[in-house]
Amino acid sequence: LQKSLNATFGADKYSRARKEVLTYMFSRPMQMALYFCTGVLDDETLFHHYALNVPFYTHFTSPIRRYADIVVHRLLSASLGVSSPIRMEKEDIQRQAEHCNDRKMASKRVQELSTELFFSVFVRVRA
Repeated sequence: LQKSLNATFGADKYSRARKEVLTYMFSRPMQMALYFCTGVLDDETLFHHYALNVPFYTHFTSPIRRYADIVVHRLLSASLGVSSPIRMEKEDIQRQAEHCNDRKMASKRVQELSTELFFSVFVRVRA
């Protein structure tokens, strides 16, 4: 897919714009990653990362960025024995994960609506 997209982008003055639009269009339908507590799920196939083709996967970025990343850092550190165990029930961790998912989905929807609004204004001004 990536080779096909690269060939489609071309090398003219519109190639960068084509790349951004096509990349967005192809990545938008992909399933959004969700946070969950592994202790509440019985189906280990849900831990699989499709694109990387690995059976167990966790993701986090810098813990200064998002609360969910702080939680993942703390849980991973505790599971590796680097820090003391987390004093939370797995159901509480799952509730926090669901809250983080809800906020992430809401943020994504606001971003999409904002993009649509500004594109509409752009088209109206140019018409």
